[in-house]
Amino acid sequence: MAAARLDVLAIGNAIVDVIAPADEALVEGAGLVKGSMRLLCEAEALDLHARMTGAREISGGSAANTAVGLAALGGKVGFVGQVGNDRLGALFTRELHDAGIEYATPPDADGAATARCLILVTDDAQRSMCTFGGAAHLLSPEMIDEQQVRDSAILYLEGYLWDSPIARAAMEHAIAIAHEAGRKVALTPSDIACIRREHDRFVRLLADGKIDMLFLNEIELAALADIDDVEAATEKLAAQVDLLVVTHGASGATAVHRGERVSAPAQPIERVVDTTGAGDLFAAGCLFGHARGEPLAECLRLGAIAAAEVISHFGARPQSDLKALIAR
Repeated sequence: MAAARLDVLAIGNAIVDVIAPADEALVEGAGLVKGSMRLLCEAEALDLHARMTGAREISGGSAANTAVGLAALGGKVGFVGQVGNDRLGALFTRELHDAGIEYATPPDADGAATARCLILVTDDAQRSMCTFGGAAHLLSPEMIDEQQVRDSAILYLEGYLWDSPIARAAMEHAIAIAHEAGRKVALTPSDIACIRREHDRFVRLLADGKIDMLFLNEIELAALADIDDVEAATEKLAAQVDLLVVTHGASGATAVHRGERVSAPAQPIERVVDTTGAGDLFAAGCLFGHARGEPLAECLRLGAIAAAEVISHFGARPQSDLKALIAR
């Protein structure tokens, strides 16, 4: 097998978070129950976005956040995800390139707008969210650079995209290429809601041996294994993958690799500010360590450090020097 050019190639939602203060009337006018989330069509999303004053626009997406964390740690990373040929698409692309990530997926040729999560924050700090999948959910198998997949030691897939039949076909195509090339495939189900929607498909992927590495939290673990007991669920899923990583929030994390099991504590921090992106950055640290052949305990340590950094501030991407933090 040829040496890998990239440590990890991530496939996921190319989405921008748009966060703005909002009054109760704007939330109600968006058809939201305060604190809830709803899906929008393109016309609704563009209209609401135009009415959000004082908005901050920040590139997001679970797998993209992991890719940025990996690059910040010193990993060689690529990302596959489709944006629209618009201002937000240019923002997403520029921020990935600035992070040192190999990203060359062409914008949607048919004019779909870039995916966005519109987050309305009222005076009581409640977040009400509207999501538009846009161009991200139109990623097709033709957009997969087969040589880029072959050149990557690990293919990392985001569960949020499995809702889209065409994007799912693209990821299944990438899985086949990766395994033909002798590479590893990693999956994060992304969210308990994704598991509820895509449970049978995820179970079939595991049963068919399509997934080598699985990253999830203990709530997702129980839902995917159909077992409430964490220990029993861990044993069941660990038997189906080469590497299983389960996070337990403030209680740390557990990893099982070919029968070897290791647990590690969470990194202490002064104050938890925002847990958004914690799982994404934990995966980044673990993947970085695994790509370098580090032992399980060190992989978990790196994951815990990266996760601790991202929950110490607002936003789902690192703001401190991760290389310096892991060297301590």
